[in-house]
Amino acid sequence: MENNFTSFHITILQFSERHDGTWQKMLKIYFLFGIYETLRTLAYENIRSYKMKPTESEMEILQVLWEKGESSVRQVHEELNKKDVGYTATLKLMQIMLDKGIVSRDTSAKTHLYKAILSKEHTQHTFLDKMINTVYNGSTARLVMQALGNKRTSKEEIELIKEYLNTL
Repeated sequence: MENNFTSFHITILQFSERHDGTWQKMLKIYFLFGIYETLRTLAYENIRSYKMKPTESEMEILQVLWEKGESSVRQVHEELNKKDVGYTATLKLMQIMLDKGIVSRDTSAKTHLYKAILSKEHTQHTFLDKMINTVYNGSTARLVMQALGNKRTSKEEIELIKEYLNTL
């Protein structure tokens, strides 16, 4: 990006030396090119932030939005049912999620409605991959053995897992 901008800058200077009187027009083009590069950088940063993993609190809000669909801040706050967190904290967190590109907001009505942009499946896949790589050193087998060794796994769940493994 910087090389394109620098080479364009040099081209402008060379052109303005050869064509007297048109340097002002070229300066406008140069200015517009600078704006373009700035917007492109901002778009790139937005894409990067979109790929950021949500925090634990953001995940709780996403769970509500995935389950209920479009919801107001009030509806999300009531669904979370946290006594130690105020409405304004939920509102602020959802505004941050909007800035990060995790949710979208419909402002066409008096009550703004928020909607999850990140899909549940994509988010689960991303979190699971990261956990397997960081906690279990890339070993899916270690993750499965740990999960099955957990006392909370019911016999019915183990049977379902066996059936699934038999289909592979």
